[in-house]
Amino acid sequence: MSRFWKIALAVIVVVVIAGIFIVPRLGGHGGANGQAGKANGDGQGTDQPPVPVTVVPVVAQDVPVYLTATGTAQARNSVVVRPQVGGQLMKLNFQEGQEVKAGDVIAEIDPRTIQSQYDQAVAKLRQDQAAVATAKNNLERSQNLVSKGGQQYVSKQDLDNLKNTLDQANAAVAADQGSIRASQVQLGFTKVIAPITGLAGIRAVDVGNIVATGDTIVTLTEVHPIYVTFNLPEKNLDLVRTSIREQGDTPLLVDALDRIDAHVVSTGHLDVIDNTIDTTTGTFRLRALFDNQNTELWPGQFVNARLKVRTVKNGLVVPAQAVQRGPDGDYVYLVQGDNTVKMQPVETATEVGDSHVLIGKGLKLGEKVVTEGQFRLKPGSKVQPLAPGQVPAAPTAEELQKAKQGQQGKGGRRGG
Repeated sequence: MSRFWKIALAVIVVVVIAGIFIVPRLGGHGGANGQAGKANGDGQGTDQPPVPVTVVPVVAQDVPVYLTATGTAQARNSVVVRPQVGGQLMKLNFQEGQEVKAGDVIAEIDPRTIQSQYDQAVAKLRQDQAAVATAKNNLERSQNLVSKGGQQYVSKQDLDNLKNTLDQANAAVAADQGSIRASQVQLGFTKVIAPITGLAGIRAVDVGNIVATGDTIVTLTEVHPIYVTFNLPEKNLDLVRTSIREQGDTPLLVDALDRIDAHVVSTGHLDVIDNTIDTTTGTFRLRALFDNQNTELWPGQFVNARLKVRTVKNGLVVPAQAVQRGPDGDYVYLVQGDNTVKMQPVETATEVGDSHVLIGKGLKLGEKVVTEGQFRLKPGSKVQPLAPGQVPAAPTAEELQKAKQGQQGKGGRRGG
């Protein structure tokens, strides 16, 4: 026998022996897998216990509808106080950051130069008044001579000159009186008066400096009341205008919310809507007025302005955590009469406070929705409805015994 055939015969013998010992083992494993699969199939076929979930009913309540935007607090009036006459600043009568009243003297400028001008104007008035008296007396004497005895002692030209002299003296007196009034006004400007009631800012000049009419002394800012301005999308314009008409003489309420923790800082009312829409942003501007008695709002402060436009009567409300987001939109797990759940599509209208939402479509009053435990659910799941805060009852001894027997039965089937 050739060497080739010897090698081929050896290979055939090895293959036959491997088939005798390996194939039965593979069959045995397949049988075990089949039994395991059968056991697993039996386990999946058993009834699953109901899933404990928190359930709340759909309730009806009056829901306010708000429009919210970022707003900025602005002073109702802001005045830069500048002197109206120049001179040395002698005194400042205000404290920075403190409120001053309209009419208060907040600064004083050296009045001596203007006082001297006033005194000169008074002296000039007295001089011209004396000239008036002299001209008047001369005219009266000449008129008496003309009428005495029917003879002409004074020419008509001289009489006209005397009349003109008296008129010139009266004109000088009138000019002097005007100069005195102008000096009085200038003298009054040496006391700088607060034009509005407001908070004094940081002073821009110190006592002792020479100030001119263009220099700034301080800025006064009125904060009682105060404005908050904010912008809304132009699609909300009709809603806001309709709400204003429906409210009549009652203005729409506006809340100013803190931007950190969203608590209400102050409540005011809508004051005015701007007369144009910004074409670059597609928004329109609104302004609200706040009393701000306790200075809750500060000029330049950013707040969230919340405008109340209407109230939905008997709106359907559910907790916000009940609403889930799916590929086809929002939905809730609705508990049915047999304690199974189904996915119910819903449409949300607006937020209600921090924890609830208003349902526009998809639910009815009194229906029960799942608020906790949704991650364990699928359509048709059996549930154990629980009230908020309630926990599932501990299993009884009988239930534990049944569960134990069930586990032992499954173990016996796997062993067989």
